[in-house]
Amino acid sequence: MGMLANANSVKNKKKILIVDDSALMRRVMCDIINSDERFQVVEQAFDGEAAYALLKKNQYDGVVLDVNMPKINGIQLLRILQKDKIRVRIMMASTDTREGASVTMEALDLGAIDFIEKPANIVYLKGDEFKKKFLDILQAVVTSRQTNISSLPVIPRQKQEENTKKLVSLVRKSAPVVGGQKLVALACSTGGPKALQNVIPRLPAELAAPVLIVQHMPKGFTQSLAERLDSLSPMKVKEAAEGDVLENGTIYISMGGKHMNVVTKAGKSTITYTDEPPREGVKPCANYMYESLKTSNYSQIVCVVLTGMGADGTKGIVNLETAKKIHVIAQDEETSTVYGMPKAIAATGLVNQVVALDDVAQEIIMNVGVR
Repeated sequence: MGMLANANSVKNKKKILIVDDSALMRRVMCDIINSDERFQVVEQAFDGEAAYALLKKNQYDGVVLDVNMPKINGIQLLRILQKDKIRVRIMMASTDTREGASVTMEALDLGAIDFIEKPANIVYLKGDEFKKKFLDILQAVVTSRQTNISSLPVIPRQKQEENTKKLVSLVRKSAPVVGGQKLVALACSTGGPKALQNVIPRLPAELAAPVLIVQHMPKGFTQSLAERLDSLSPMKVKEAAEGDVLENGTIYISMGGKHMNVVTKAGKSTITYTDEPPREGVKPCANYMYESLKTSNYSQIVCVVLTGMGADGTKGIVNLETAKKIHVIAQDEETSTVYGMPKAIAATGLVNQVVALDDVAQEIIMNVGVR
């Protein structure tokens, strides 16, 4: 009976493939993964070529993939997997360099679901904090609704622009902006970078509000995300800097590794940062952003919660609702990579609209208006 139970336990574990050219990293990741009863490392590969051979013939619940490897690197492997339509859930292991951050954004574009930042410090690498973060991300990846081959329809950019122009014209005619200052405050985590590439390019430069975004990312990665979104969008997108004064038609992405707040200075809404410890296990934390808006000059806050693990944003929005008029938009379960954050805010009863990812931008425009 004991042997049968043990066999079933092994059978129920999520099968993981590790791909990394560093023997040390493979060993450390293997130890971390196998220490958790939910997972088991069943194969290891030292480069993309070896990984591709395994992925062609075997199925895995998740893959932990390095970027810089000989023969076939991580980015090249992601492209090959998409071309061959090999479905898999991928977690990238990335470096915190400027180049590494840019490559990580490309990997997320190519279907990787999330990433873990490889620490340079061997003590931290083998510590409990990194272990917990690694396992939390891996769990989100292997239970994700999405794979590297997106099931969501792709709308050509030209068509997106045409649709946005039509909507702007309609809003101008039917719902001109009158009185009051509005702000959009958006929170997302796992699957967020890809979701933002769906939403942000559809927002017009004439949007009658600034947009704040908290995307859970470590320091060094949010600048690359902002640059990527800026290149795709009519609105100006930037990594928010200390002292930035909020302006309509501009999107401000919270810097990774710090908490973003909005304060009023000389009558103007201004970005500030705090270096307090993580909240909800994350830094930046969306709750900080939402709570800081209680004392802002804005008369209405459109709160948007997209895909992500955990419940960040919920406490902040509940708190904000006691002081401000809010309108809450949550992404639906079907189009969420991980239905954690949207589910948590929906459970409060404060959500005005639960919509598919493709409809988020439209609802923002309809509720904010255009100039």
